[in-house]
Formats: sequence, structure tokens, C-alpha cells
Amino acid sequence: MADTKNDTTTPTPAEVTPAAPAGRVDRPASATTAAGTTQATSGGSTTIADHVVAKVAGIAAREVRGVYALGGGGARAFGAIRDAVNATDLTQGVRVEVGQTQAAADLTIVVEYPTPIHAVAAEVRSTVAGAITRLTGLEVVEVNIEVNDIHVPGDDNDDDDTEARVA
Repeated sequence: MADTKNDTTTPTPAEVTPAAPAGRVDRPASATTAAGTTQATSGGSTTIADHVVAKVAGIAAREVRGVYALGGGGARAFGAIRDAVNATDLTQGVRVEVGQTQAAADLTIVVEYPTPIHAVAAEVRSTVAGAITRLTGLEVVEVNIEVNDIHVPGDDNDDDDTEARVA
């Protein structure tokens, strides 16, 4: 004969819903506007502009060993002028697409010779994706790398190393 007074069932973990701590607010999912990703809460909203995500990607890519510069030839020429007046564009060579919860980045880089190009590209891809996810909370779906040049040490000093043709 079973004792019906003590016949209780233990709920499974899926049936147990822990109470939210005092002061905790459940936040709605993020939404995207033309200016970037917006995360709304009952206390306000946070908007992450596309150029902020691009700047994060540009900074992260420049930290990778073997990356000499970002951007194509024309962009690098304008970048040299900006650098001279102390106005570096950290988004040079970077294009991003930002959605509600995801982001994609396209980077154009110059690799230092003799660093293996595939290793630099893989490291840039990993570093950029990690930085975007860590700093913005967005899932990075792809990081496309275009290597458009190789920097050979001494290329910048070619004019200084040659002898004058006339005296």
C-alpha cells in the first residue's frame, strides 16, 4: 500500500523556472536601423553604427603580424596624407554589413614579404571576427580577405639607395 501523503514528483530541470533576480529586466531582441544595430531595453536603447563595427575590424586587422597596410593603392595614398596630418582613417580598406544579430566584413590588405599569405589571411579572419563579436555582441558570419599587394622591405626607400645619374 503506497503512502499518498508523501507521493510527490520531482520536477525535471525543464519544468523548473528559476525566479529572476530582483532588479533584472529581460531585454527584447535587438533590432537594426539604417544607422546600425539597435538594442532596446525598457530603460533605453543602444545603437552601434556600421562605421563603429568597421573601425573595430580595422583596428583588429592592423594588430595581426604580417599585415603591412589596409586598402587599395589609392586608399593607401590618401591614407598617407591623412597620417601626415595625424588623422588616420581606421576604416580604410574595410567594408561591413551589419544586420540585427549578425555582421559580415570585407577587408583589403597588403601583406609583408615573406609572410605566408594564407596564414596572414587566416589570422586576420580569426582576429577580426573575435574582436567584432567580443566588442559588439554580433555574430560574424563571414570575413572576406582580399590581398591586393605584397610589401617588400626596402620598397619605400628605393629612391635613397640608387645613385644619382648626373653629377
